[in-house]
Amino acid sequence: MPLLTLVLCGYGYEMLIARPVLMYQGSPQALSTFNINTWFRVLRNNGFIVGYSDFRGNPLWVEYALTPVPDNAPSLKRPSHFQTDWRGLNRVSHDDYTKSGFDRGHNAPNHAMSMLYGKYAQADSFLMTNISPQRPKLNQQIWQRLEEMELSLFAKNFGKVWVITGPIFSHFPETIVSSLWHVDIPKAFYKIYVTEETDSKPAFALAFIMPQTVTGKESLSQFITSIDTVEAQTGLDFLSDFEDKVENHLEGMIETAPWNLNALSKIPTHLP
Repeated sequence: MPLLTLVLCGYGYEMLIARPVLMYQGSPQALSTFNINTWFRVLRNNGFIVGYSDFRGNPLWVEYALTPVPDNAPSLKRPSHFQTDWRGLNRVSHDDYTKSGFDRGHNAPNHAMSMLYGKYAQADSFLMTNISPQRPKLNQQIWQRLEEMELSLFAKNFGKVWVITGPIFSHFPETIVSSLWHVDIPKAFYKIYVTEETDSKPAFALAFIMPQTVTGKESLSQFITSIDTVEAQTGLDFLSDFEDKVENHLEGMIETAPWNLNALSKIPTHLP
């Protein structure tokens, strides 16, 4: 009985406390129970949480919260090596991407995790369960501009912003041929931003879809889309704990005014 009690307490803590604090308005869910392409396991990390697909060798979604960077935030050295996640059934390693032509693209970004959550969160962001294949012009240029914007501007302007991000796949994706394990190559990536609803202020939302074919020099604003479109392309349902009226409004509308994108879309790339 003591062991059973311990197990039940551990499970209760995980499901009722530890996971929910890393998500806003519910966990993303697959729209179809019978589609293996949208099956995932939830992996909790320091600072962020992952819905990982062992079948695709990619996270299907990653969620984290951003707040303004403290003045005394640590400046941590970027790790030089990515680590295989012991929890992954698909044992993707750092070397599986070597000479593939693809970057090891963070979903929960190294810079934000290190600045806001410290060395353990940064280390977790280098687990391969947080990584997707990204073409260099996407990963090193326009995707980094978006990551810079979300941390230094969105978080600063709103005080707190929730981010849900991940890959989008074609019906028959190519795989990384250099990998010993199955790793699907996404056709695009999405980001969803949501501010917290309060008694005096409604929630705001913004979504992007960026294809792998970008040149890297485009304006961020040309990739704005609706959350409904992201859901249709990923097969996932987001923000389901909102009241239906609020959820339908946030997911169906494209409202850019609260985000002041005209002033923010030309941010240069300089993140580590």
